[in-house]
Amino acid sequence: MTGAGFVPDNLNLKKSSGNPNLSYTMKDNVLFKVNDTNFAYEVSATQIPAMVGGSVADLFMTKGHIREPHWHPNAWELDVVIEGHVVVSILNPDTAQLMNNPAGPGQVVFIPMGWLHWITPVSDRTHMHLFFNSSQVENAEVSNFLQTTPPEVFKLAYNIDPEQIATALAPIKAVKDTVFVGPPASGNSRHNSSIRSLIGMNGAHVPPPMVNIKRK
Repeated sequence: MTGAGFVPDNLNLKKSSGNPNLSYTMKDNVLFKVNDTNFAYEVSATQIPAMVGGSVADLFMTKGHIREPHWHPNAWELDVVIEGHVVVSILNPDTAQLMNNPAGPGQVVFIPMGWLHWITPVSDRTHMHLFFNSSQVENAEVSNFLQTTPPEVFKLAYNIDPEQIATALAPIKAVKDTVFVGPPASGNSRHNSSIRSLIGMNGAHVPPPMVNIKRK
């Protein structure tokens, strides 16, 4: 079969340049890290240039945390549970209905491109593989929206008191970075209780400050 393994117009693969690099150690590229039990690795076309049209993330989380609400403007996502149990929540933009999908080892959940979703561990430890149909996945994180939207906009759009929303969002703004996996930590106990109330985790352990490592 002539040209097998070569994608038309794929400038990353050249027949004349020998064998391409087809392997990579995922631990060498940390997508984000909250602590030693909540983190993710990523492999994309940046690490393997021949990996055209796809990428993968290795996600580890523990109970009491959550992969924050987000969507991918340029990719669908397929979540494969390796260890533990999670609930993958997906908002259908056409019907405005929330779909909660429980999943355990060996089960998969598919998320269409551009659909808001989040992942909640329900067991002590979880491990997932996340597959995307894009060489460079774009993440639109709700924490970035909440950090950058002026309080006055919430008043105009939803009639929410600017001072109240500013107080409620203080733990998110204090992070000054994308949350990725929450809840964010804060030295202010009032702020801690506020964010726990917002995400329905009153009394949950608040993790240490996050260390977010951007894509390489």
